[in-house]
Amino acid sequence: MPLAGIGSRFIAVLVDTLIWLAVVLVLWLILYLLLPGILAFSRRSAQWAVAIHVFLLFAINWGYFTLFEAFWNGRTPGKRVAGIRVIQSSGRAIGLIESMARNLIRYVDQIPFFYAVGVIAVFATRQHQRLGDLAAGTLVVRDREQETPLWSDGGARSLTAFSAHAPMPEPPPAFVLPAHGIARLSAADLEVMEGFFARRLDLSVATRESLARRIADAIQAKCGVEPPAGASAETYLEVVARQLRDLARMQ
Repeated sequence: MPLAGIGSRFIAVLVDTLIWLAVVLVLWLILYLLLPGILAFSRRSAQWAVAIHVFLLFAINWGYFTLFEAFWNGRTPGKRVAGIRVIQSSGRAIGLIESMARNLIRYVDQIPFFYAVGVIAVFATRQHQRLGDLAAGTLVVRDREQETPLWSDGGARSLTAFSAHAPMPEPPPAFVLPAHGIARLSAADLEVMEGFFARRLDLSVATRESLARRIADAIQAKCGVEPPAGASAETYLEVVARQLRDLARMQ
């Protein structure tokens, strides 16, 4: 996935900032309406109300970016508008810990005004990472363009499953691999295979075959189980993943 540039990231921040400012205005309005009554009750209560209000502003600002990125596939509303998302450097989806780290460092990236430090870091790093990305091991990438529906007259499908040059699908795998070899694999290995399965239709035929072979070679080296003669790398991975899921359910 191509890296996001300054322009798309600026659009995302601008949209998210406008949303956050709208929430802030609502909070200030609520405080403005309640503060006279609180002051009439107690000056100390008014001080606590202001302190709680300031804390809420921080929590909403940090929580907005953190929770959206962690639980909305690396996107905030602004990133969705800009067509970008945050992922781990390994290509996997961002988790809560990475999201918390990158958004805590966000306050350093904002120094001295509107992400000046972050912009410098983006230009200075090979993978366009601000300090928060460097600390959390994340990247900001552009989403792939939406594919044309099958019934549309305009454009062409990029899915290899519908490509004229795509190989004919193999019949459902009918072989079984030794269980002792499958048991050597971990949940992380299954996650790698599942990630390939989820993205393989977006890849060109050559890239798809090459990536399947690389993953299959790594899996084979770890479990010590060779695929049967005539089985493709993808079929081998499908059988390994299926048996690994079954093994996990049995445990």
